[in-house]
Amino acid sequence: MLAHELLSYDLAPLSLTDNAMLALSLMEEYKITHLPIVKDSVFKGLLSENDIYSHGKFEDLIENQPIVLNNISVKENQHIFDVMEIIQKNSLSLLPVIDDDSKYIGSIFLSSIISKLSEITGITNPGGIIVLEMNIHDYSLSEIAQIVESNNIKIINSFVNSFEESTKIEVTLKLNSVDIDGLLQTFSRYNYDIKASYTDMDLNDNISDRYDSLMNYLNI
Repeated sequence: MLAHELLSYDLAPLSLTDNAMLALSLMEEYKITHLPIVKDSVFKGLLSENDIYSHGKFEDLIENQPIVLNNISVKENQHIFDVMEIIQKNSLSLLPVIDDDSKYIGSIFLSSIISKLSEITGITNPGGIIVLEMNIHDYSLSEIAQIVESNNIKIINSFVNSFEESTKIEVTLKLNSVDIDGLLQTFSRYNYDIKASYTDMDLNDNISDRYDSLMNYLNI
């Protein structure tokens, strides 16, 4: 999935002749803490709420406001993982998207990322979850997939969590079935360390409810 597939065009960018009060008003309206600045369709920087309050001159034009995040943007054909990395690294509420000529196209909201992640990870789909713990040198996704499929179950998604100063990793498997007792027994026979497993449908309902609550909060 690429950046242009996540774009929102609802938010009009700031111009250099707007003032800080307008910026704060728009931030409040859209429940965000950053706004893109554009001049003649060219992206000039990302103004943050903290920048405005630190400057403390709310009637000043945007061109007179300090712009710390003047180079923060993403190209339209960059991958969603690049988008996520930039948003996380800079604690952003949105990320501007530009073309090869630095012209502003639109913005990606944090809420859009969360929504797409729910689709990518299959978190809202019914199915069991198994968390395996192992040494990183013993990790083989092909072997894990073979074990899962030998039980007539499919892996919807998997991800690996590593730890600093440790060779241990956690492998989380999202499956397409809630009936995973037989699979757990198979993993045990292959001497896999099962750190956690979730088979109750209530778990999936709870995850869906938590996801819906988060999305409602972001859209308040």
